[in-house]
Amino acid sequence: MIYKSCYKTKENFSDIILTSDGKYLTGLFFAGYKNDNKFIEQLEKKELTIFKETERWLDMYFEGQQPDFDLKYKISNLTSFRKEVLDIALKIPYGKTSSYGDIAKKIAERHKIDKMSAQAVGSAIGFNPISIIIPCHRVVGSDGSISGYGGGIDNKIELLKLEKVIVDDDSYVVKY
Repeated sequence: MIYKSCYKTKENFSDIILTSDGKYLTGLFFAGYKNDNKFIEQLEKKELTIFKETERWLDMYFEGQQPDFDLKYKISNLTSFRKEVLDIALKIPYGKTSSYGDIAKKIAERHKIDKMSAQAVGSAIGFNPISIIIPCHRVVGSDGSISGYGGGIDNKIELLKLEKVIVDDDSYVVKY
């Protein structure tokens, strides 16, 4: 059985939908983006320990703090490539960014191959079902451009602003 909860965000952000199998967090995404609304509507709302822990984590995060504890989550349909990409994304520090190309280069070096596709990395990042906690919003274009976010570009920009990554409001480019 999969359960849901809704987290009310602060101003400038869409609310967040949480899903769980009862023990682990299985989804965290902005409402109205990247989800099957009919599926979500059918899920039972339930108060769960993992939801309370996730809400505490999100409270800290949205207050501008880096949460000091990890959450138990489980990701289904995780290929080895997706896992490798998401593991790299997990290591991007709060308030910093990396590019799809930089992640592709790291993977190519690890596997001793000449080149890895930045588009393949983007596809794997786009698969991320646990946004914010697995910080795919910290991955930007090689030129600093903000693109490709399953939770909506507006939310990605606001997340980067919250983390004090300087964003040019006119062109939506991360300033290094």
